[in-house]
Amino acid sequence: MVVTADALQTHCEAAEFLVTRKQAHYLFVVKANQPTLLERLTRLAWHKIPVADRTRDRGHGRVELRTVKAVTVNHFGFPHAAQVIQVTRKTRDLGTRRWHTVVVYAITSLSFAQARPARLAHLLGGHWTIENGLHWVRDVTFAEDASQLRTGTAPPVMVCLRNLVIGVLSRAGPVNLAAALRHHSRDPHRPLVTLGISPGETDIAKIAETRSFRWRTPMLVERLLSPAASQAIPEGAAWCR
Repeated sequence: MVVTADALQTHCEAAEFLVTRKQAHYLFVVKANQPTLLERLTRLAWHKIPVADRTRDRGHGRVELRTVKAVTVNHFGFPHAAQVIQVTRKTRDLGTRRWHTVVVYAITSLSFAQARPARLAHLLGGHWTIENGLHWVRDVTFAEDASQLRTGTAPPVMVCLRNLVIGVLSRAGPVNLAAALRHHSRDPHRPLVTLGISPGETDIAKIAETRSFRWRTPMLVERLLSPAASQAIPEGAAWCR
């Protein structure tokens, strides 16, 4: 088993736990939260190391080129490290000629015999595919980066609401989330049906009443459900804590 993780989980304790306790391998991305390890990686003579794998992907409105270099290491200052990797990612939005280049470093307990550069590229590509898919949904479908909510509990409340919507729609079956949001926004009863609530028995106002919901920010619900849904929310009510 190979566990891939972004830089947040790149710690000696996590590496030791996976290899020693779980008999698993790790492939961790290394960033500035591990400055000593990152400096060791950047100071290697990567310019003398040939490219071992190349991939080209196209999706989400852009083209991405990736090159991978890998080096076998011993006693690199990180538990059970067997190889270190440099990935150069070049991306270009479709319709433009400007390339954006990012260099990413990674470290793994997999030896060269266990994982050649092509497999390392595949493992990292799978990790980034999942990550990019989540970011795409949040940034584009839900316009998370454009949110103007910055203070108090509003940002975490919105994160919870987005997670709720993503989870509910995903559990409903394979679906394009953007299309599903548009579908639900056209009729305030559709979200109730998806949640298993019969529109004939209740409506949004009654739910707010019987479950002691207090809506502090109707705009939160309006943006996630529909403009029509917000009309059924009592004026001047507040979101419950």
